[in-house]
Amino acid sequence: MLDLKFIRENPDIVKQNIKNKFQDSKLPLVDELIALDAENRAVMKEADDMRANRNKISKMIGGLMAQGKREEAEEAKRQVSEQSARLAEAEAKEAELGEKIKKIQMVIPNIIEPSVPIGRDDSENVEVTKYGEPVVPDFEIPYHSEIMENFAGLDLDSARRVAGNGFYYLMGDIARLHSAVISYARDFMIDRGFTYCVPPYMIRSGVVTGVMSFAEMDAMMYKIEGEDLYLIGTSEHSMIGKFIDQILPEAELPYTLTSYSPCFRKEKGAHGIEERGVYRIHQFEKQEMIVVCKPEESAMWFDRLWQNTVDLFRSLDIPVRTLECCSGDLADLKVKSFDVEAWSPRQKKYFEVGSCSNLGDAQARRLKIRVNGENGKKYLAHTLNNTVVAPPRMLIAFLENNLNGDMSVSIPEVLRPYMGGKEKLVPCKNK
Repeated sequence: MLDLKFIRENPDIVKQNIKNKFQDSKLPLVDELIALDAENRAVMKEADDMRANRNKISKMIGGLMAQGKREEAEEAKRQVSEQSARLAEAEAKEAELGEKIKKIQMVIPNIIEPSVPIGRDDSENVEVTKYGEPVVPDFEIPYHSEIMENFAGLDLDSARRVAGNGFYYLMGDIARLHSAVISYARDFMIDRGFTYCVPPYMIRSGVVTGVMSFAEMDAMMYKIEGEDLYLIGTSEHSMIGKFIDQILPEAELPYTLTSYSPCFRKEKGAHGIEERGVYRIHQFEKQEMIVVCKPEESAMWFDRLWQNTVDLFRSLDIPVRTLECCSGDLADLKVKSFDVEAWSPRQKKYFEVGSCSNLGDAQARRLKIRVNGENGKKYLAHTLNNTVVAPPRMLIAFLENNLNGDMSVSIPEVLRPYMGGKEKLVPCKNK
């Protein structure tokens, strides 16, 4: 959410940013917001003047009564009553205009960084760097659900009967591998100095609208019927929400947290053939990382965050690349974002396994997360988030890149302590 003063003083910049994000339908909102703001400031001034005048008259009443000037005192009381009625109307108008202004503010996109490439959608995202050598083996790699089924590790039919499409049972070695990856990712981030946290899995609407746009909220979130609670789509939501309405001591920044949680998403829209199995699902688990920092440090932390994900995947022998998201692919609150994509030997291309985002002060403004500077001046913090690892999707990349010709799966050395020392998983039919 942009600062109202910034919009008022820089309407052309705000409009150009909207054009850069190919959201031209929002252009009229800028002028509408500025007009509402002018009207609201006029109402606020009128209300302030009425308060001052009412207070002035109120102070006269006692003196008039003491002088025996009853008629003048009664007239003053009548004027105070009249001023109070008019003031109540002005305050109601002020509240109404304030609500309209906030509603528009919430849908005007954040100003993207100058380095962000201009493009309409994810097809125009820009490759930054590749890490590791993509390999295509000389044997056919089955679809990920078939690989899992070879280990008796996936049961979609039972999940459909229990919960419907988009859910799954992981079993045996595959379930253990899933937990091993999460545990390894947790320790990986702790070793990099992040504080481990298990957050609430439900959040109130005030937090939801503080961390994401209305469009994202509608597309992603499950609401608990009859409660002001939503199931989280990612632990970033409750982790950033942890700081709502807080004034943070500058000396304690940055806050660097890594969190585990299940995640719940509607996942609306058509699903292609490559998105069956456990690729696009309503429930999954994830290790996340978030940073709350000074504005001047957010660019540095952005680079550190996506690099953490790259390093973790490389430690598991999985080639990855980073893509910079173009302007049209950025959610409204983001100023810059990188996707991390893993290599799929079966598809012979990369696919998304994580996303790193710098949101500037957008979430902090909505959630009132402020910092108390050394000079006592308060300012808004910057917030960032990034996926450490999100199985089962990450398992797809892991299984494909560590699959052998006999359909066994090699376990990288760093993961073996979490797998009871196993060096290899063997399909059930080969045991």
